[in-house]
Amino acid sequence: MTPRILITNDDGIDAPGLRWLARAARRQGFDVVVAAPLTEASGTSAAMTAVEKNGKIHVQPRELPGVKNVPAYAVAASPAFIVLLAIRGAFGAPPDLVLSGINRGANAGAAVVHSGTVGATLTASHAGLHGLAVSLDVLSPANGTAASGGQAIADLDKTDDEQRHWTSAADLAVKLLPTLTHTPPGTILNLNVPDLHVDGIRGLRRARLARFGQVQMSIAEAGEGFVRTAVQAADEPLEPGTDLAALAEGYAVVTPIRAPGEATDVKINLENIVVQTPAF
Repeated sequence: MTPRILITNDDGIDAPGLRWLARAARRQGFDVVVAAPLTEASGTSAAMTAVEKNGKIHVQPRELPGVKNVPAYAVAASPAFIVLLAIRGAFGAPPDLVLSGINRGANAGAAVVHSGTVGATLTASHAGLHGLAVSLDVLSPANGTAASGGQAIADLDKTDDEQRHWTSAADLAVKLLPTLTHTPPGTILNLNVPDLHVDGIRGLRRARLARFGQVQMSIAEAGEGFVRTAVQAADEPLEPGTDLAALAEGYAVVTPIRAPGEATDVKINLENIVVQTPAF
């Protein structure tokens, strides 16, 4: 039976990376459905948010340019919520696995906790599905915003975006799917790919998450009734063996991650804590 793949993102239904990923998956013969936010939802992590009117979430059928025979929907909801809707059958048969991306900018290091791209796959993982988050490292930290959760936002027009090397990330993503599906249920792979032609990528490496992201936020100004933030490149040195170090060396990098769970290795002493029943 052909696996059914849900493809979503946090850059929105009109993002070029979404189209390239859907096209690559469809060419490999997968049963593909696309459901992505109506507008950009970067930095939403695994938030369950939606725009409702009279208790209904707006869903708009779309045709993605260059992606034939793939149903697509623009949804007024966060990526994680879209995954939950898909699992409940909102867009046809529930998916067997979830691809999220291709994100416009790397999702690497500990900053993945803020990513809507990764948040979608975390939701899939919690339901026992495999997930693959895919990002293209195209961005400059100098253009970061707080609204993106610390992710840098490139000052590029749509023409420039179309010329990025989305195909490098899309092709690597579909090549990883057989590996992904042979991992335990609920496993997520986080893939970051340099914005280079495939011939310019030095290879694919597994690496651990860096202790920090590409950028960091600071308070530029705080006044009465407002706070203004600034985002700049992280000043911590790159650690060998991490995803950020591999990207800096021109490698594509993959990191297996899991949805949050109980920290069974943490010991806590509750013996001296007395819980008193309030008197009525």
